[in-house]
Amino acid sequence: MTNSWRPDRRLLLRMGVFGAGALAIPGAAQSWVSARGFTHGVASGEPGPTSILLWTRYVPAGDSARLTVQIAQDADFAHIIASGETRARRMSDFTAKCTLDGLRPGQNYFYRFIAPDGAHSATGRTRTLPDANVDQFRMAIFSCANIGFGYFHAYAHAAARDDIDLAIHLGDYMYEYRMGEYPGMASRVAGRDMLPTGEAIALADYRLRYASYRADPALQALHARQPMVMMWDDHEFANDTWSGGAENHDPATEGTWAARRAAALQAWHEWMPVSDANRRHYAVGQLADIIMPDTRMVGRSRPFDRDDFVRGSEDIAASLRQFRDGALQDPARTLMGMEQEGWANGLIAASVARGAKWQIMAQQVVMGSMHALPEIADWFPADAPAEVRRRTDVAVVAAEARIPIFLDAWDGYPAARARLLGAAQSAGANFISLAGDSHNAWCFNLTQDDRPAGVDFCGSSVTSPGFEAYVRPAGDVVRSMLQRANPGLVWADTVHRGYMHLHLNGERAVNSWHLFDNVRQATAAAPSMAQQIVRHGRNMLG
Repeated sequence: MTNSWRPDRRLLLRMGVFGAGALAIPGAAQSWVSARGFTHGVASGEPGPTSILLWTRYVPAGDSARLTVQIAQDADFAHIIASGETRARRMSDFTAKCTLDGLRPGQNYFYRFIAPDGAHSATGRTRTLPDANVDQFRMAIFSCANIGFGYFHAYAHAAARDDIDLAIHLGDYMYEYRMGEYPGMASRVAGRDMLPTGEAIALADYRLRYASYRADPALQALHARQPMVMMWDDHEFANDTWSGGAENHDPATEGTWAARRAAALQAWHEWMPVSDANRRHYAVGQLADIIMPDTRMVGRSRPFDRDDFVRGSEDIAASLRQFRDGALQDPARTLMGMEQEGWANGLIAASVARGAKWQIMAQQVVMGSMHALPEIADWFPADAPAEVRRRTDVAVVAAEARIPIFLDAWDGYPAARARLLGAAQSAGANFISLAGDSHNAWCFNLTQDDRPAGVDFCGSSVTSPGFEAYVRPAGDVVRSMLQRANPGLVWADTVHRGYMHLHLNGERAVNSWHLFDNVRQATAAAPSMAQQIVRHGRNMLG
């Protein structure tokens, strides 16, 4: 499937993606900078059984413009079902949203925006959620799309499908780094450029970065084809975000964290097809509830770095054991905050009580437990930089002490995970966690108190590199070692990029990973596929 960064001029003019004047500017990939009219296609989100939120961006000659919104049963708009009005304003970066109601459950619709001069936006297709009984429901799940690392083949592939009811984005929709940092200039795919070239810190920076990403044809096609529900992860703010800061934020040179967070939040709400809520819940008839908490910004305790507990220590092993049995187990540590934990646990219980078959938590980070074995020392080349070797030495001792690999994920908050999984067990839930963030594909059985508690389906990234970029062994060697170290790890792929497709019915949930061999080329071969199944009532795979 071809997913070229350089858009076809005639196609984009026909779709209304850019204004004609913008396409006359050299470098079409950034022509939206001075474009007029509809600059970034259309998108939909926040679906309900009778309503949908619609999004576009329209740049007028002045500071604002009134837009008409139409939704119809047919692509020709011969039978308009609902209409409304919204405004594209400079103060909102000329983005515009409108929620239309009065729709029918579980139906496809077409929508468009109309400018004051009669110009039409691209036509989008969307779908409402089902109500009451529904036989099946299908979701495409994405995370971690770094534009510099390659082409968005996952988005293009999903946009071409007709068997998806809802797209879910689990975060890292964009990355905040300056150009040349991640990826480095030597690793960057030519032509996959972005603005600003510096790091996103202020509101104008985040707006430009979203505009760069949303100019990608594959991402525009996905948004125009399917409704998307979403939640941020860390890179919508800065690397390893928590409630009080981030690893990639220096107040001495980048201002207060509160100001940066506010700027990032404003741009996210402007550019995404979302309401102003910081957490979300969607009922899929009597089949499922999809719970989307924030595990990054609202209530997350500061992530641990195991280096903090060994720096200056004469006995690293003893220090790590003390950390493992002490600070790591602190029940006050939380990913969601106690108020949000209560909200999520209450929704799980209410979902079971109303008779929903599946309780799905679509959140950001890996929930299954992941440890390494000491042989991880052999994964890294002997000529690796000194800092890499030092961290490897610490990782080996940490593996011997049974300290998890990913302290930024649920493994770094074991008491919070135990509370969540215990609540799911107490409610009698059929619990499924969906996660991104790690850049690799995983599948775990989740247990609590040695009893099944659910499953964790973790998606590979759209483009961001995983284990394959940093270690010497082949993917099957890495997978074998990790499975030996982690009884709950049922399957993994640490080599490919892609997305997940989750197909629910009343009897089983089938999760498929669609995996691409190469995202550095503009043309992609058909993806390979792996599949895992959980049957209703079992809370474990197989």
